[in-house]
Amino acid sequence: KNTRKALCFDPPPPPPPPTTTTTPSVAVTPTHTIIERIDALFWRNSKNKKFTVAVLGAAGGIGQTLSLLLKQSPRIESLRLYDIAPITPGIAVDLSHINTESEVAGYVGPDQLRNALVGCDLVIIPAGIPRKPGMSRDDLFKINAGIVRDLTIGVAKYCPNALLNIISNPVNSTVPIAVEVLKKYNAFDPRKVLGVTKLDVMRAVTFVHGLRKDELQRLRSSVSDVTVPVVGGHAGETIIPLLSQMMPKLSKPFEGSELQNLTTRIQNAGTEVVDAKAGSGSATLSMALAAENMATSCLKGLAGESNVIECAYVSSNVIPELPFFASKVMLGVNGVEKVLELGTMTSFEERMIKNAIPDLRASIEKGVAFARSS
Repeated sequence: KNTRKALCFDPPPPPPPPTTTTTPSVAVTPTHTIIERIDALFWRNSKNKKFTVAVLGAAGGIGQTLSLLLKQSPRIESLRLYDIAPITPGIAVDLSHINTESEVAGYVGPDQLRNALVGCDLVIIPAGIPRKPGMSRDDLFKINAGIVRDLTIGVAKYCPNALLNIISNPVNSTVPIAVEVLKKYNAFDPRKVLGVTKLDVMRAVTFVHGLRKDELQRLRSSVSDVTVPVVGGHAGETIIPLLSQMMPKLSKPFEGSELQNLTTRIQNAGTEVVDAKAGSGSATLSMALAAENMATSCLKGLAGESNVIECAYVSSNVIPELPFFASKVMLGVNGVEKVLELGTMTSFEERMIKNAIPDLRASIEKGVAFARSS
């Protein structure tokens, strides 16, 4: 077992980082498409702790839908909605009429950010502008980088022990920005900052099922039974689906042009949505569900549930040349308890990882440079 060296800052000494384990055979937690709306009378899990969750950017296309999904969670006792948009308290009132147990409150503007964050266990950041046709994730950087920086300062000040799920693109750069900000405030714990890449996993599963539906039906496997780990990053060719590791195993693996076309579609799926919406938005609904899935897995881990595995973009030494990389992680009471190694890969997958390293390194360095200079 390899143990990643602790990241040092003074004061105080850093918490122990997540370990890296050599057991990659565990499957990613399957995507759920029906919210866990379980009546409290029957929800008798002995570890049924409930949590306080904040959504920063709650009035946006992702934020509103994500908040609706989270309002249905039996794991949340308090849902905090924050945005600069004046409509935010109205969104909270609207959601408060849904007959679930969690309380909802809305907060507007920097003066109310503290009240939105104090006491939070999990903070989710979907804030920022969406992609438009012809716009790369790097084009988003100039605006979204500052938004993530400012919101992370709030997290560092008001709930430094919370888990932080970052959705705002470009994730390959915004996660390093958040980490640098937390370091400045002596609040960085490598186990608690996760870039949300769950949508890449959902897309991989969806597209695989579409191509192998007949065989999966013969195996009596529905789309919800399929898992595909997706590693690397969260933009273009840094999105690397490990199709050789999908479960359940297929009689005929993806090969040749079919493999290449499927991989390319997974990598370019975000652009597919942007183009289909013809300038009116990006992936908001699917991203909201992916974010809710990730949030639910984080809350399961915080509650002490076992074997909670997700793919996320985290601090890691899986690739020695890179301080951040998306891979399978095991979630627990402290956040990322273990970073799982990549496991056995095909030469095609190994080549994709090698080719992605320069792009990932550049994105990471861009985020770090921004945070350190601002």
